[in-house]
Amino acid sequence: MSASLNQPHPTSKAWMPDSWRSFPVRQMPTYPDQDAVKTVEGRLSSYPPLVFAGEVRRLRAQLAKAAKGEAFVLQGGACAESFGEFKADVVRDTFRVLLQMAVVLTFGAKVPVIKLGRMAGQFAKPRSSDTETQGDVTLPSYRGDIINGPEFTAEARIPDPLRMETGYFQSTGIQNLLRAFSRGGYANLHEVHRWNLGFVERSPLADRYRVMAERIGETLSFMQACGIDAASAPQVDETEFYTSHEALLLPYEQALTRVDSTSGEWYDCSAHFVWIGDRTRQPDGAHVEFLRGVRNPIGIKVGPTTTIEDLEQLLEILNPQDEAGRITLISRMGAEKLGNHLPQLMRAVKGTGRTVTWLTDPMHGNTISTSHKVKTRSFDAIMKEIKGFFDVSKAEGVHAGGVHLEMTGQNVTECVGGANCLTEDDLGSRYETFCDPRLNAEQSLEIAFLLAEELTGKR
Repeated sequence: MSASLNQPHPTSKAWMPDSWRSFPVRQMPTYPDQDAVKTVEGRLSSYPPLVFAGEVRRLRAQLAKAAKGEAFVLQGGACAESFGEFKADVVRDTFRVLLQMAVVLTFGAKVPVIKLGRMAGQFAKPRSSDTETQGDVTLPSYRGDIINGPEFTAEARIPDPLRMETGYFQSTGIQNLLRAFSRGGYANLHEVHRWNLGFVERSPLADRYRVMAERIGETLSFMQACGIDAASAPQVDETEFYTSHEALLLPYEQALTRVDSTSGEWYDCSAHFVWIGDRTRQPDGAHVEFLRGVRNPIGIKVGPTTTIEDLEQLLEILNPQDEAGRITLISRMGAEKLGNHLPQLMRAVKGTGRTVTWLTDPMHGNTISTSHKVKTRSFDAIMKEIKGFFDVSKAEGVHAGGVHLEMTGQNVTECVGGANCLTEDDLGSRYETFCDPRLNAEQSLEIAFLLAEELTGKR
């Protein structure tokens, strides 16, 4: 590679979708057959886009409102989507839980909730090590279904470029389902509220949540009495739903980058919103170089190792004109580390005068291993980090823009705690993730109700 991680980023250099290839790159698979990679990239570049520039611009405008406290972001979905879960009910159930959460959060925040799914493209996963060892056998790490297979065999762990094409077609199908669910009456507010009433009745904390549920019901009844229903207001019967994923596998992202015919600008049409992970946010690395040239709103994961200098440099590279809605900073500190790192970062960004949207990711910094060497996350630690994020935001005079969760609509048993008091002994009953543990449907809704109480109290 021609660039060094110690050199300043050459932002004056002309950008093209493939300019990232001359920069140092991390977390990228080594494909044994480069000709096959080029063939797949060529086919992908000729396929229709998964999202459209106009949709992306609408999301960017909404994220600009979240930066000012006029909207709230709910981002959720699987740690890494699985080709084996390409089923309508899996997509529907996660979409449904996100809708349920959004209704509760809208009531608590008293502002519109932007619904952003980690769906239809979240197939690649960064790894802390290039290899994995089981017993006496060492193989390449599993990097997500779009790259290789989770099975611990030499054949499954070989990176296969054809998986990019499978990822594209599955994403196409998921996008179609999400568009149908969001526009076809499934998102009707009254129906979503009915689902929430069912959750409240099942919850061990029913008495605590019932008052809020009843107030939401009264609000909907008042709206209906005023003539605000599906016939007069489409917002009652449908919703806007956007997709997002980590822009990790750059050959795939490049192949789906298109020029918008109305503006002449480049968009990464693999998703509405893409982000840079904590392992690939080097200011002069390939991932930053790729994303500086596309017009999508961009997320940047901000962890305990993030420095003020790097963060300020990233903001200058990725958003030199300081466009509102362009940058979302996603804090992923861990409940115990947040207080030592987040305040000074928020303070520094505020001091630059730049416009950003702050979210909290309370999942990644709170992963632990059980005595049986199974990864899990504590519901209490997740809530502690969420509350800590809101407290720091208030203290620093920054709008807390939203929350980023790894969750599913399935009733898996991967995170401990919650109202149903899942323990380590319960994890084996439905531990289905190939990567990181996810909140299940009940735990996700519980967080929505607890967060709504927090938001109501802070207002």
